[in-house]
Amino acid sequence: MLSVGQAIGRMIAAAGFAALLHAVAVLLPAWALADKLSSAPVTHGLALYGEPALPKDFAHFPYANPEAPKGGRLWLGQRGGFASLNPFNARFGDAPQLIIGNVLQSLMMRSQDEPYSLYPLIAQSVEIDDAREHVTFHLDPRARFSDKTPILASDVLFSFELLKSKGRPNHRVIFASVTSAVALNDHTVRFDLTGVKDREAPLILAAMPVLSKRATNVERFDELDMTIPLGSGPYVISESKAGSRLVLRRDPDYWARDIPSQRGLYNFDEIDLDYYRDGAALFEALKAGLLDYREETSAARWSTGYDFPAVRNGAIVKEILRPGRPTGMEGFVFNLRKAIFRDVRLREAIAMMYDFEWINANFYGGLYTRTESYFGESDYSSVGRPASAAERGFLANFPGVVRDDILEGRWRPVQHDGSGRDRTVAKRAQTLLADAGYVLVGGRLEKNGVPVIFEIMIRDRDEERLALNFAASLKRIGIEANPRLYDEVQYQRRRQRFEYDMMTGQWLAYAVPGQEQLNRWSTESLNRKNSFNLAGAASPALDAALDNLLASRTSEDSISAARALDRILLSGFYFVPLQHVNAIWCAHRATIRHPAHTPLFPMFPFGFTLENWWSEKADVR
Repeated sequence: MLSVGQAIGRMIAAAGFAALLHAVAVLLPAWALADKLSSAPVTHGLALYGEPALPKDFAHFPYANPEAPKGGRLWLGQRGGFASLNPFNARFGDAPQLIIGNVLQSLMMRSQDEPYSLYPLIAQSVEIDDAREHVTFHLDPRARFSDKTPILASDVLFSFELLKSKGRPNHRVIFASVTSAVALNDHTVRFDLTGVKDREAPLILAAMPVLSKRATNVERFDELDMTIPLGSGPYVISESKAGSRLVLRRDPDYWARDIPSQRGLYNFDEIDLDYYRDGAALFEALKAGLLDYREETSAARWSTGYDFPAVRNGAIVKEILRPGRPTGMEGFVFNLRKAIFRDVRLREAIAMMYDFEWINANFYGGLYTRTESYFGESDYSSVGRPASAAERGFLANFPGVVRDDILEGRWRPVQHDGSGRDRTVAKRAQTLLADAGYVLVGGRLEKNGVPVIFEIMIRDRDEERLALNFAASLKRIGIEANPRLYDEVQYQRRRQRFEYDMMTGQWLAYAVPGQEQLNRWSTESLNRKNSFNLAGAASPALDAALDNLLASRTSEDSISAARALDRILLSGFYFVPLQHVNAIWCAHRATIRHPAHTPLFPMFPFGFTLENWWSEKADVR
């Protein structure tokens, strides 16, 4: 490699003195940046706090089986449909998430056994300073796209700029704050994060998908596009039919098949993903032998619905998998963009009427636990924990935003007596509503002459049954709630445009709360189409809590900040919390297997990763 001086000399000799100015402008910044970063240690991985758990010479992830046979076909199903093969633009809800990781891969690979750590993939090593203001990725010179063209620094910079302008909301926010991005050579890229004040930012850059500069259509990137993308992953798309079918074929020449972060993963020769109308249709497909794997979300069906021939003869196996992930939040979400829900006292009274005790006993066989926190079953939950001095210091800036019982950790969702008609709870709700100025007129609750009537948007019969029970409870205090069933396409379109009064919302919990929270609670996400701010939540307190969370420097700071955010959210009564089970109920064909070690924090597209599964009938090769 030429030195900076040699390169400038050659340019002057070839083009004259005018080239000197260009040489200084182009080459010296990269030389100066490389020199400035020379004191930063080179490491094999990144962790949000501390060091990655696995050493530099690790052989494979703990949840991978390096001896797993390659071969066979995996049949999967998902409800809904898709209209694009690009999962990274602002309309990513229209694309199959199965493409991520399998076809399109990132600079580094996240370990699903650690809260937030990444290991080598396209980037074989990384340099980062203590302040996390500068991060440099060294690309593996072996890295290739599936057409055998090399992955270069120019592809990384191209992906960065494209996602910054047309990518997902979290990409846009973080990438727009990066001071500069520069290629030091064909295999080295450096990002300047000075002033970003977000410890997660280097990891988001490390998880950035790398797209081919040559093969990506920039003009159509933010459109619904069925063009098959050129990726660098273990699979290529061999067949796609918008809305109904996607087929992935394993690339026998996958460049990274033997590197530690990929060893023992991606074992099926083919993955066939078919789309179905709803959960009931998916269940029937499993019974008919059309699926190899299905996750069950209905406790009633899990308890009584699996008595069919394939289960009885052992062809289909029921299994409970127990990862260590937080539970997240699922519930009936109020759309505060609608004037009817602006009063927090009305929202609290409505939430009080959800009779979990009766529903759990009669619908779910007592299998569920009531959801209490946005970060349930984790250290980040505030429930049952009095606020720390750090939390109180932060929340003092927003007097009255957090209720005393929530600040002190005493609050819990209201408990019913299990009769299905708890009069004590109904009276408490009516008293709260009367204090807020609501009155009963002819058995109908109203305020200032406006009755409390709203629609609950639902998408399957399980949700309908739950919503009808909830509506019946609300009718007892004069509130008219009308469940309405939409098909999957209508449901998703209305969700993306916030065209609902109330809906069943679900937010999966991340191992460590971070950037994803911006897309759920920030003022900036309030009216951005397709954001996950389902509740229409926005306030100075929420924005400040999000900033506080992202600026956390230690694990202890992160926990304190997340609990403060949890208290603000709970005090806002944005959801009617439903229930959860911290386990994955799955049914799968007996011929597909998985290692004994279950990942602690499995990722999408399904609730549990199948990257480490294999077929026992596969060819060994």
